[in-house]
Amino acid sequence: VQLQASGGGLVQAGGSLRLSCTVSGGTFSTYAMGWFRQAPGKERDFVAAISWSGGTTYDADSVKGRFTISRDNAKNTVYLQMNSLKPEDTAVYYCAAATTPGAQYGYWGQGTQVTVSS
Repeated sequence: VQLQASGGGLVQAGGSLRLSCTVSGGTFSTYAMGWFRQAPGKERDFVAAISWSGGTTYDADSVKGRFTISRDNAKNTVYLQMNSLKPEDTAVYYCAAATTPGAQYGYWGQGTQVTVSS
């Protein structure tokens, strides 16, 4: 299973970005997917997650109302729409896959840098 994240970049505060993560290998439509982020000098934090069907999503309190996770199982891709970006959202964003129900995330993408300027 391989994950390829993309869509990061430099944006001004208040702007928007959409991250994508395309998964190859395995059966994407059965995987729970998540987004995490790691700022310089900090630990990796949970951002959002989505069930295999897309019917259930979870968001960190810090991004509620601003970020939306979604997926397209026909395209083997999970998205993170990020609106109203803040400088504190600056981090490397990683997507991850949990290929077994109830299991931890066992596969990770390479990360994509998001930088929000004030």
